[in-house]
This record gives sequence, C-alpha cells and structure tokens, in this order.
Amino acid sequence: MAVRLKTPLSEEDVLKLRAGDTVYLSGEIVTARDSAHRRILSSPRKELPFKPEGAVIYHCGPVVRKTGVGYEIVSAGPTTSSRMNRYLKEILALSIRGIIGKGGMNPRLFRARAVYFAFTGGAGSLAAKSIKRVKAVHWLDLGIPEALWVLEVRNFPLIVAIDAHGGSLYR
Repeated sequence: MAVRLKTPLSEEDVLKLRAGDTVYLSGEIVTARDSAHRRILSSPRKELPFKPEGAVIYHCGPVVRKTGVGYEIVSAGPTTSSRMNRYLKEILALSIRGIIGKGGMNPRLFRARAVYFAFTGGAGSLAAKSIKRVKAVHWLDLGIPEALWVLEVRNFPLIVAIDAHGGSLYR
C-alpha cells in the first residue's frame, strides 16, 4: 500500500503503517549521525534546534554545496543505522515518530511508538531530488556530515521496514 504522509507524524499516522508499506513523505526532516545524536541527548529539550514531537530523523551525512543564498544538498544517501541503536531508546522517548536509514535497528524499541523507514543505500542523488531546500543547519562545529541539517522534503520515497506493531522486513 502506498501512503502519503506529512511531518510531524502523529501517533495515528504511525499506527496505520505496516512493514512493507511504501510511504511518500513530505514536510520537515532532520539529519543526525552519531555526534548529533549525542548532542541531541545531552541538550535540554527546550534548547533543541527542532521540535522532536512527531519528528523524523534521517541517518544521513549529506554532500552539501554552499550557494550564494545558503546550501544545496547534492547527495543524501543513508548511513548505517545500527550504530545508532545505543541512542534509540532515549531518542524515541523524545516523541520522535520516525527514523530513516539503511540496515535496520532494534525492532523492539519501535513498538507502539515509531517506525523505521528504509531508503536504498547508494541512491543519494535520488534522495536529493526529494529535498526541496535546506531550511537550516545547526552544529556545524561537528563537521558537515555530522551537523544537524533541517530539510524540507516532498514525496521522499520510503519503505516501512519496521512498524510499530513488531513487523520487520529484516526478519
């Protein structure tokens, strides 16, 4: 089944999804890799540069070009999500409803809370076509790949790989 969703995601949005569903996601997503996860979890919630309730985090270190008016995403392929498993319980406790990446994560922690969306590794230029603009960038002191990029996406093609009901395409 193909579903069109807009961020922020609600609990109802998440509970309707099943492993194997195709989702076209629009709205705001944020990129976060290891260093950004550590900073998110060490920051007071009110000081986070994005609203975590219903947010979608993309495990991605984008390739970025500086333009005269800001930044352009050249490629935005996913990074391996399993290394962020150690942060997952606390990240999902912030009411984040979706994670995008490759390779999967601990499916138990998604139950009744969130979904894991898979995006194909090696297709970073395809992902960049769905990114309409860079809304903001935070924590550039971590480096471009590790910074937190706030992106506006339209019809970002994803597969639900782990749903909130215990379903997983990785089993």
